[in-house]
Amino acid sequence: MNMNKKNLPDGSIVALVTPFREDGTVNEEKLRELVEYHIENKTDGILVLGTTGETSTMTHEEDDIAVKTVLDAADGRIFVLVGTGSNNTAVQKQKSLDYEAMGADGLLIISPYYNKANPQGLYHHFMETAEAVNIPVVIYNIPGRTGVNIPANVVGELSKHPNIAGIKEASGNISYAVDIAPFLNENFKMYSGNDDMIVPMLSLGSSGVISVLANIAPKETHDMVELFMKGDTKGSLDLQLKYLDLIHSLFCEVNPIPIKTAMNDMGFNMGGLRLPLYEMDPKNHDRLKESLKKVGLL
Repeated sequence: MNMNKKNLPDGSIVALVTPFREDGTVNEEKLRELVEYHIENKTDGILVLGTTGETSTMTHEEDDIAVKTVLDAADGRIFVLVGTGSNNTAVQKQKSLDYEAMGADGLLIISPYYNKANPQGLYHHFMETAEAVNIPVVIYNIPGRTGVNIPANVVGELSKHPNIAGIKEASGNISYAVDIAPFLNENFKMYSGNDDMIVPMLSLGSSGVISVLANIAPKETHDMVELFMKGDTKGSLDLQLKYLDLIHSLFCEVNPIPIKTAMNDMGFNMGGLRLPLYEMDPKNHDRLKESLKKVGLL
């Protein structure tokens, strides 16, 4: 694992699915199995409590169970990033302090959704948390879910803070990524938040991806980044294109519905989804299964 002095890994950080038992509770045993699976398959880091982990439907107590289980299973063998974002800055700050104390290696904090914010509000929302903790913070730009894009100049100001170590960029707008690329250096990394843009983002200087695809193709996602960084851009692009149809299928309905469905189809036994997330439309599910078959995962 290649880390800089702010302690963030290059490569593929999996946005981990949260497995549930039949009764709907968090399945700690399956979480432990997933940690081992990712360590064995070269995943460079694990994000717990991300969008893919259904954290928006989980209680604080369940969040604690998931984080404690992953940290215990990881036992320092793989970088663990914990999503602590909230549209309530005070809640985000407290959760960040709690998970830092629990042993998280880094924190992912999101721009405030629903209430949005003006540029200065966004700046202070992130700075309040960064000032409070002593582990690396990754800010998260995903306007499709939050309704607000973090202005590039605000990213530039935030990048100067010693605890703000990177950005997960998931706007899907390559022009925006170009605008923030000048702020990247060994102390401020960019990660693609879109699996269909891993290689284009690497060409702009990103350090890897925070990935949904890595849940089912961990080694291939790791290799996509590693090949590019070693100069084999064709090998990296070949992998990007090989998995492109599957990536599109994984986002034909709102994440994490397709990825959890795919994992269940593949025998991971991740359990069901929590409302308001619901089972895939049968036509979309058929499409997903065909995409999995094309790359030999089903």
